[in-house]
Amino acid sequence: MIWRLIKYLLVLAVLAAIGLVIYAYLGPIFFPSDFAAPTQDIVAPVTLEVD
Repeated sequence: MIWRLIKYLLVLAVLAAIGLVIYAYLGPIFFPSDFAAPTQDIVAPVTLEVD
């Protein structure tokens, strides 16, 4: 009985991993806004020390 539960959980974990890989590869094609980089300009002063 417990082995059947472990087997189902293992199958569910494998299917979830496959789904995550598919989303990672096909996600930018179908959901480009989820994978887009932020387009906000950031302006910050930088002080460089010269020796």
